[in-house]
Amino acid sequence: MVEKDTLYIQEIVNGFKVDVERLIKYIPWLESKVGVRVSNMYKGEGIEEHSMSFPVYDSTLMSLVQDARRTNLLDRNYAYVYSRNRIRSEADEQRLIAAATIREMDMLKGILSKYILGGMTKGKVWTEGVYNGSILKVLLKMKEIIEYWDRPIGQNTAGMEQGVHIDE
Repeated sequence: MVEKDTLYIQEIVNGFKVDVERLIKYIPWLESKVGVRVSNMYKGEGIEEHSMSFPVYDSTLMSLVQDARRTNLLDRNYAYVYSRNRIRSEADEQRLIAAATIREMDMLKGILSKYILGGMTKGKVWTEGVYNGSILKVLLKMKEIIEYWDRPIGQNTAGMEQGVHIDE
């Protein structure tokens, strides 16, 4: 039974680790942007006369979105995750993120998906996820869980043992 649990946990860690490593580089930027709007409305000279104004997003936010879309951390059925876990508010999200364990990694994926995939149709969802800190908290929790069960993320121990520094 214990062996089965250990294999299950290692399978989860291996399934998430590479993708979480890809996104943790955004943690310092996300920390600096909590409570800050990361988009503006473009209102160029004379645009109101001939056209509608449109949102312009921070370039780092757009890089985060593109990198997240290249991972397996997104779940198109995130609405089901929200209904199954009775997530109805930002407070519910924050509470569940804080209490998440390795067994709730799919729930964390669902919350991240709401902000990344939801932003594909409603751009303000991206900025909400940065502003309220939910994207940051999901990435920090995923990193914490993986590091608890494996080793610190972002450190190539094999290269470090031999004194070789590997840049990405």
